Amino acid sequence: MKEFAYIHDEKHSPSPLRAVPALASFSDDQLDDVLNSSSLLQCEPGDHIIKEGSIDSRIYVLLSGELEVRVGSKKVAAITRIGEVFGELALVNHDKRLASVIASNKAVCLAVDQKFLQDIHPREEDPDFHAALYEFVARLVVRKLEATSKRLAEVEKELRELKEANANAQPVVAAPKLKRPVKRPASAARKPARVR
Repeated sequence: MKEFAYIHDEKHSPSPLRAVPALASFSDDQLDDVLNSSSLLQCEPGDHIIKEGSIDSRIYVLLSGELEVRVGSKKVAAITRIGEVFGELALVNHDKRLASVIASNKAVCLAVDQKFLQDIHPREEDPDFHAALYEFVARLVVRKLEATSKRLAEVEKELRELKEANANAQPVVAAPKLKRPVKRPASAARKPARVR
């Protein structure tokens, strides 16, 4: 994975970022500061953008390619939509990452270092910026909760339909077991009667 400083035209957000509804929380000046504290990550297939169990302070935006989310060795989700934001809970819980995010193919991500943002915008000096930052995270969490709730409702419906189909299915009647013929020992076999 290669990392480069993100250089952009001031007051001009790249189109993948304009597609991120949650970024509407930021004014143009605030968004410029966010982008100025960002890096571009060029990823090859198999590169880890986030490692499960690691601690870092970055939030990511997918600009191209596809990623997969893994917990242990199990794939639990995919990140495929350009402009999709991930890793935002690091801003809130400052805890170890709960999953790994790995490039499925060549991908480019924007990595925003929120600790650097806090250094250039101390909370006490710029509460408006931090309000916008937390609104940004709140919007992301709400969108993800809505998507999760929708998927959960779909899974519950599928499960209910499977249970109903199973309950309505005709029971399969097993064929009766046939008795095996009793084998007699060879010595007990009858000898044919002699004709005189």
